[in-house]
Amino acid sequence: MKKNEYFKEIEKIYKEMAPHFKERLKEFKNIWESGSNKDIHLELSFCILTPQSKALNAWQAITNLKKDDLIYKGKAEEFVEFLNIVRFKNNKAKYLVELREQMTKNGKLITKDFFKSLPTVSEKRDWIVKNIKGMSYKEASHFLRNVGFGENIAILDRHILKNLIKLEVIDELPKTLTPKLYLEIEEKMRNYCEFVKIPMDEMDLLLWYKEAGVIFK
Repeated sequence: MKKNEYFKEIEKIYKEMAPHFKERLKEFKNIWESGSNKDIHLELSFCILTPQSKALNAWQAITNLKKDDLIYKGKAEEFVEFLNIVRFKNNKAKYLVELREQMTKNGKLITKDFFKSLPTVSEKRDWIVKNIKGMSYKEASHFLRNVGFGENIAILDRHILKNLIKLEVIDELPKTLTPKLYLEIEEKMRNYCEFVKIPMDEMDLLLWYKEAGVIFK
């Protein structure tokens, strides 16, 4: 394990941007601490929309669906027109409705309450992967990071994986990211972050910022 030239390049960005990353992560934690069941449900719904779509577009779609509480009471066919800016809009519309049904008890959303009942981050993530359609380890990790539980998990999308190659954490881009391989790469990233003394959630924002030039979610 070593700090190569590419790390030195992103380390300069980190030293400049670290306060902004920490502030954004604090905002994520505040969503969980002060947010309602509906607020947490929006974050989970957002991550259903992100596969093979731009995060900015996915959040715009959620914002539009939130108007008039459509996301909380609409039908899948009503969602579709709002999902034109993300890929696989028909399937994702169905997934959003199924998610809402899963997270409703006695006519009320229980998204935050439900996840509070799962004591560890691993239990939360494993439940999502096993039970929510359209969500793999990547999307589940994304959701958990966005509500303040990202200290020890990785969001292994393509841009993170490409950067891990440049950092010499992994050798090549996986053709298929199986659950087993996801966890193996995550462990390598975790060890690397400990080595360079940058928390995993900050490293994710750092590498995302390196690629996109913005701090988003």
